[in-house]
Amino acid sequence: MKNNIKPHLALLGTNIFFAINFTAIKFLFNNKFILPFGLNFTRMLGTTILLWIMYFFSKNKESINRIHYKRFFTCALLGITINQLLFIKGLSLTHTVHASLLMLTTPIFITIIAAWILKERLTQNKIIGLILGVIGSTLLIRSRNDSGNANDILLGDFYIIVNAICYSYYFVLVKPLMKRYDSFTVIRTLFTVGCIVALPFCWSEFSQTPWSTYTPEAFGTLALVVIGGTFCAYLFNLYGIKHLGASVSGSYIYSQPLFATIIAMIFLGETIDLTKIIAAVCIFLGVYFVNKMTTVDNETTD
Repeated sequence: MKNNIKPHLALLGTNIFFAINFTAIKFLFNNKFILPFGLNFTRMLGTTILLWIMYFFSKNKESINRIHYKRFFTCALLGITINQLLFIKGLSLTHTVHASLLMLTTPIFITIIAAWILKERLTQNKIIGLILGVIGSTLLIRSRNDSGNANDILLGDFYIIVNAICYSYYFVLVKPLMKRYDSFTVIRTLFTVGCIVALPFCWSEFSQTPWSTYTPEAFGTLALVVIGGTFCAYLFNLYGIKHLGASVSGSYIYSQPLFATIIAMIFLGETIDLTKIIAAVCIFLGVYFVNKMTTVDNETTD
């Protein structure tokens, strides 16, 4: 019984960490402790170092075939470098609630890209789901309020959506690598390459970080983002996928907006209005229709 509970607790912990990330990152930005790209590089560098420490203590020394170098680089560029840069930058400009809800469009974009690249069938239910997702996203982008701290909601929301598209493209491309290599090998390699590629874009803001002004609270928040919201979250997620599968693991993403919204309302003073509720319902329904049809198709082909 305990063995069955552990993966679920790991996945719940993953999404709680991700939800905390939204508010923790906004706290660092709002108090001028670090700039967006500076935080992004700190996050990637810290996680990469921790992953390599684990590698040196691990018995698995799997090597990568040369023929997969190009795909690894593309996945690192889309799934780590561009994804992380746009997410952090977008979150610095928009509301936490907006970002957490817009991230739920990822399964919808995955459906579009899979239909384009993998030639998966675009059914009626999937099309309905896509339309609902677009409506929900549009409502969020057009909504305005004075709660929280958002300097450019429209641009921030745009960055978050492009980030979701890049991550969705990465998700489709990385599947063959996950089948060929151990998942830990894939994540470590992607973070390493992604961190190196991000260095030229992040160094200027990273070098401006006022470390001498950091309070214990600031250092604790930064550690929470790097260790909890990135390193542990990725490892917990891999553990959940290994024991429960990608489908069950993916379903836990729907808990993120709930946790993120509650935390943002408590610590950042953000609010929920009717427009956000309607937008959230549209996005949830859109993802439901997309996943429902995908499940039916899978059962039919099995």
